[in-house]
Amino acid sequence: MKQFRSMAYPYVAWITILIILPMLLIIAYAFTVEGTAFFQGQFTLDNFARFFSDAVFLQVLIRSMRTAIITTIVCLLLGYPAAYAISRSGMSSTKLILIITLPTWINMLVRTYAWVGILQDNGLLNHLLGLLHIGPFQFMYTDFAVVLGMVYNFLPFMILEIQTSLAKMDPSYLEAASDLGADHVKAFFKVTLPLSIPGIISGITLVFLPAVSSFFIPKLLGGGQYVLIGNVIESQFLTSGNWSFGSALSLTMVIIIMISMYFTRKLDRNREDEG
Repeated sequence: MKQFRSMAYPYVAWITILIILPMLLIIAYAFTVEGTAFFQGQFTLDNFARFFSDAVFLQVLIRSMRTAIITTIVCLLLGYPAAYAISRSGMSSTKLILIITLPTWINMLVRTYAWVGILQDNGLLNHLLGLLHIGPFQFMYTDFAVVLGMVYNFLPFMILEIQTSLAKMDPSYLEAASDLGADHVKAFFKVTLPLSIPGIISGITLVFLPAVSSFFIPKLLGGGQYVLIGNVIESQFLTSGNWSFGSALSLTMVIIIMISMYFTRKLDRNREDEG
């Protein structure tokens, strides 16, 4: 085993350069005064105090959490039936998974730009509704457009995680439930749904985490009228040039995400212990 240990050194160096060092820089900037180099050692908590004392930033954080939760719920409601159908499709499941993952081969920014052409006032959707003498409606720069863009981009993650969990389920469990007198509905709620909870938890994690920190989807589909915490962080780095406050916001989001992951893992662990 020791002879293969040296093969891990390039990966350790890669992780150190691309993950550990940038995180250390973010932490350093988060606790320094604006406009000073972090190595001057001017420690401060003003960046965090500004965030938690300003009602505007807290409202943006609450809006980001609400949008991510709505996106996650919609992805779960749409993704579970799709994953269930794929897992029961037999030989064609591979083709269906390919269809689900095919859009992810295209850059996410390009896919989001496509929705701009669909949802704009003279776009495809309003044109189709006009043929039915309905509308036009204002789709762009609304909550609906932002949630729709997030659901479209993150839904495959939910489907794949749940489908993987369902595909691992032993069919004999359903046969045993049928032998004991359970119909299809009762077998689903008593057998299939509980066994798919690990996939549901993984899917929720993979959807909620990128949704709560997304910045270019609300920027493109929500315009300047719809600001989430990711947009605030981007503006602090690229527009305002306040790296200290931007780093404090980034570090706050990292902590929130780690807390979310902790509770999801704890929920999954408790479920396994009870099982």
